[in-house]
Amino acid sequence: MNNNAPAPNIMKTLGNYSKLYNRWRVFGNHILYKCSLPLREKEILILRIGWLCNSEYEWAQHSFIGKRAGLSDEEILRIRDGPDAEGWSPFDALLLHAVDELYVDSFISDTTWNELAKTYDKHQLMDLVFTVGQYNLVSMVLNSLGLQLEEGMKGFPKT
Repeated sequence: MNNNAPAPNIMKTLGNYSKLYNRWRVFGNHILYKCSLPLREKEILILRIGWLCNSEYEWAQHSFIGKRAGLSDEEILRIRDGPDAEGWSPFDALLLHAVDELYVDSFISDTTWNELAKTYDKHQLMDLVFTVGQYNLVSMVLNSLGLQLEEGMKGFPKT
């Protein structure tokens, strides 16, 4: 970590309310760094909810993180098109479907849950729901507070 690097805009903004930020950060750090989900799969979830919430800041940050987690540029762009887009593995499409259900219905259907449970244990299932919920909340905050992209970050694709 570069201690001389400027703080990201999200930290500078939320730092204006340190009591809230310090409490939220504990949960956010679990989701970002200690969650039981494989990193690539977690980034699929985060990018999809960021897209659905129209959070350009979230999209920009996690497109970068997603590439480091093993997502290709094509996969990142395909996340916009959702679970029915051609090219997804069945499990990746299932992850995207779970995000869509949470976004639209605030609930994962029994069918989707049972399919996820064939791969994920109970902690991973809970982390999936909490990850989508965390980034739904963060997207609301980022959009409402008007966070600007850091210099050099790329927002939504222009296509």
